[in-house]
Amino acid sequence: MSQRFVRLGETNRRQVRIKIDGRPADALEGDTLLVAVLGNVGQLRESEFGDGKRAGFCLMGACQDCWVWTADGARLRACTTVVEEGMHIVTTQPEATWPNLA
Repeated sequence: MSQRFVRLGETNRRQVRIKIDGRPADALEGDTLLVAVLGNVGQLRESEFGDGKRAGFCLMGACQDCWVWTADGARLRACTTVVEEGMHIVTTQPEATWPNLA
């Protein structure tokens, strides 16, 4: 699949392995979750108001558009949270998929 977001610089940082919605994903040390999600998946989430795809809004932690969740349900802002090795991120609000939580 062709990605909309492509890394052009800072490619010499250490690779960090995470999971996004259960799938393995690559990020680089110092990346935010938003950079990792957009670079691997191409979208942050589906819009709840239509069929549009969302990629974050303000990109600086001031709005409420980039929430993601850890596998255990903790909520994080994707635009201000730095990736850590082994993170497992869920992009669909856990309450929206209940009772199908894994």
